[in-house]
Amino acid sequence: MAREDFSFFHSLRVRWAEVDMQGIVFNGHYLTYFDVAFTEYWRATGLPGVIQQAQDGREMFARKASIEYLAPARFDDVLDIGVRCAGFGRTSVRFVPEIYRGDEHLISGELVYVYADTSVRKGVPWPDDWREAITRLEKLKPVAL
Repeated sequence: MAREDFSFFHSLRVRWAEVDMQGIVFNGHYLTYFDVAFTEYWRATGLPGVIQQAQDGREMFARKASIEYLAPARFDDVLDIGVRCAGFGRTSVRFVPEIYRGDEHLISGELVYVYADTSVRKGVPWPDDWREAITRLEKLKPVAL
């Protein structure tokens, strides 16, 4: 995906504790970066957060997470993490996060979540109002960082 295809970005700076002996971000931290950016994306939708979802007895469960490494990030780099909804299923939703350093595309990923009834841990239909809120956010133009 191209950087301009994203309507949402979250920035963060690489901390010393996140780099390995090679001086680059340890691979496992990219999933944390995806999670941080996705949390901010979700907050921007205005939809119920994890605490409210838990109280309602229906939550999003992670079903799949993948990472494709294109180039490494290093200590003190400022990273822009784009999050984009790539599609809805009946009970699931797929997001594509990408990490950039300036215009350089470093990392791509995929996150799939299933909306489920927590009492039986089974998927339930994705709420129409959630789909509409995400679609509205996706139509927004990127905000200058």
